[in-house]
Amino acid sequence: MELKGKKIGFSLTGSFYTFKNTFDEIKKIIKRGGEVIPIMSYYAYNTDSKFGNAKDFVNEIENITGKKVIHSMQEAEYISDYYELDMMIIAPCSRKYHCKTCKFNNRYSSISWCKDTFKE
Repeated sequence: MELKGKKIGFSLTGSFYTFKNTFDEIKKIIKRGGEVIPIMSYYAYNTDSKFGNAKDFVNEIENITGKKVIHSMQEAEYISDYYELDMMIIAPCSRKYHCKTCKFNNRYSSISWCKDTFKE
C-alpha cells in the first residue's frame, strides 16, 4: 500500500509491553511517507509500568512523529474536524478493546476518536 502523503491516526492503548515494537512500526510508516497523528488512551499516557515510564513513552512518540500526543477526551472528540485521516490504526488492539470499540464505549479517548471518524 502506498503511504506517501497519507494521514494516519495511530492510537496506542495500554498494552505497555508492546510499545517498543509499536514505535518501530510507526517509524516504518513515516519512512514510507505517511504522516502519523499520535493518540494515546488515558492509561497509556499516564501509567508507569515495569516496561517503562509513561513520560518516556510520550516523549519518544512525540519525537518520532514530530507531533504532540492527543490524549484527552476533549482533544480526541474533534480529531476529524482538524485532520482528514486516510486511515486509523489502534495498536495494540486486544479482543476486549475491540469489543469496546464496536460498542463505541466513549470512556476512552481513542474510542471517541474512532467514533468521531466513523460518523462521517
